[in-house]
Amino acid sequence: MRIAVLFGGRSGEHEVSLVSATSVMSALDKDKYEVFPVGIAKDGRWLTSGEPMKALKDGITAAPQVDSIASAPSVQSVLGWGEGEVRELVPGVSEQGFPDVDVVFPVLHGPYGEDGTVQGLLELAGVPYVGAGVAASAVAMDKALMKGIFTSAGLPVADWLMVLRKEWEGRPDTVLERIEDRLGYPCFTKPANLGSSVGVNRAVDREALIRAMDDAARYDRKILIEWAVPEAREIECSVLGNDEPVASVLGEIIPCNEFYDYRAKYVDGRSELIIPAELPEEASGVIRQMAIDAYRSIDCAGMARADFLVRGDTGEVFLNELNTIPGFTEISMYPKLWEASGLPYPKLVDRLIELAVERHEDKLRSCTSYSADG
Repeated sequence: MRIAVLFGGRSGEHEVSLVSATSVMSALDKDKYEVFPVGIAKDGRWLTSGEPMKALKDGITAAPQVDSIASAPSVQSVLGWGEGEVRELVPGVSEQGFPDVDVVFPVLHGPYGEDGTVQGLLELAGVPYVGAGVAASAVAMDKALMKGIFTSAGLPVADWLMVLRKEWEGRPDTVLERIEDRLGYPCFTKPANLGSSVGVNRAVDREALIRAMDDAARYDRKILIEWAVPEAREIECSVLGNDEPVASVLGEIIPCNEFYDYRAKYVDGRSELIIPAELPEEASGVIRQMAIDAYRSIDCAGMARADFLVRGDTGEVFLNELNTIPGFTEISMYPKLWEASGLPYPKLVDRLIELAVERHEDKLRSCTSYSADG
């Protein structure tokens, strides 16, 4: 099978994507798969020849040896529908300018990759791809929309507010008063459409809240503010499947910092992962079922990691979010939880590719024309 692995992207999680994709490509069995690395630069250009991974890690996007499918981040140029001569960039590139592959494996975190945009492009191209579809990707990326759906599905979510950047910049005093009246301190702020704890801060007073709101506003037009669950334990569960998803064993994160911020995840290297999480069997079963219910509530497919907060003093469980393209290094929680559940990393990658093909074939069964005569 010919597998195109997409990485990089126009996101604050660009660098995290490179690490995840390196791990995925290493795990793909070279006897089973022919791998095509496809890098997406921060300016949106798609790099397919030369060494895309090295180019992006070096910050190079216009070196002579690096060609690109897209000279601009647009559907027309990516699919080769624009004017000008279509060149063969790599062996097997079709006349339309898109690699002739069997499955695309997006390893893109954050906006323009995990939010339904690339998924929509791949749907238009008619290419099977790993992971959630357009709607589930878009909803899970926008934490405000996601929490609204969780609430409608009867899933427990910690109290939260959403504020537009324009509102924050135009009426900061009003926004601060609303946050303080509704949530109080401490509280967490984050961009609604980002992950990897980029732009996430914990505010303990008004001065810290102002700084935190300004930081979140750098990354998104929508800012999410969340009530800080007391003595919160961070519990995670990996979900795998299409119409019949299954849940892994649970894991607990013991952050090396005040909370599981970007440095605790990717820089300091001192956070502890406890697998399986030390929870009563009944509580574990409830959380695992809640992960599956959350997955189904947004019509997810392929994979997702469900994140929970367990209140330390009462044991109350809150669903925090779903990540449709979770971190994918060998030490990331998603593959580690499946490893502990009896599915090693290479087999996990195989299964995700199988699910991509299965979902694509199921879509092809749907009629695309209608006749009133039947």
